[in-house]
Amino acid sequence: MYRAETLVDELMRRIQISLASITEDYEIILVDDRSPDGSWARIQVHAARDPRVQGLLLSRNFGQHRAITAGLDRCRGQWVVVLDCDLQDRPEEIPALFAKAQQGFDLVLARRANRQDSRSQKLMSRLFYRVLSYLTETPQDPAVANFGIYHRKVIAAVLAMRESIRYFPTMVRWVGFRTSYLDVMHAERTVGSSSYGFSQRLNLGLDILLANSDKPLRLTIKFGLFLSGGAFLLVPITLLRYWIGQISQPGYTSLIISIWFFSGLLLAVLGMVGLYIGKTFEQVKNRPLYLVDEQTSSAL
Repeated sequence: MYRAETLVDELMRRIQISLASITEDYEIILVDDRSPDGSWARIQVHAARDPRVQGLLLSRNFGQHRAITAGLDRCRGQWVVVLDCDLQDRPEEIPALFAKAQQGFDLVLARRANRQDSRSQKLMSRLFYRVLSYLTETPQDPAVANFGIYHRKVIAAVLAMRESIRYFPTMVRWVGFRTSYLDVMHAERTVGSSSYGFSQRLNLGLDILLANSDKPLRLTIKFGLFLSGGAFLLVPITLLRYWIGQISQPGYTSLIISIWFFSGLLLAVLGMVGLYIGKTFEQVKNRPLYLVDEQTSSAL
């Protein structure tokens, strides 16, 4: 839940109607990722009305995927649905996801057949996932996000992964199990705008890349070998120009080119290695993935 003050009531109404068509034995866990509006007050109201509703308020904004982890840590059901609060993923699809899972699947991912986003958002998302697929060597589908239904053993496997860099869709793909997809309707955003701009997507993609792939390091090695090969070609060219008198100050041109060229290469390599070391340092500190500031009485 983030910036969802005006959405909480409608979200809860639609979720409860959908769940009631399956069973009355359910729980709803609402995780407030330190939203700056009045989301937490609305969550408290619903938790006071229905003991099946639990609310968690994180001590600060830890990010969407750590907030998802906070909810998963507290869920107890055999089947778990992960749902964003913006109502673009429709709660009315939950019964269809559950019915599909009963056909023998451990997880069913909702595939948004026709995303109701702007053209620029669709283009950015498509480019983001295409680059990410190439660098992580793992297929990434821009039509599939967090929304889906997951068996308890899938959730247990994901929760066993306590690394600091968290991206729920990639973690779900890594654990495997019997997977299926279901095409669902995608609703337009009626309130507010997405908090995932270009900068947020770039940072998220970099985190996913560093957590799931060493391909950048391998590409750096290949690039270094390519540049070394280019240096061997530069030597005879420079010598030829010197012999025919085109270089009046011997050594100046090749020296300057070499300094600029290889200094940039070394900085790039050191920067890439430094990123991996930095993420390793972040992990070995073993800090909590999130901290809870408040929780409703039903969550105790």
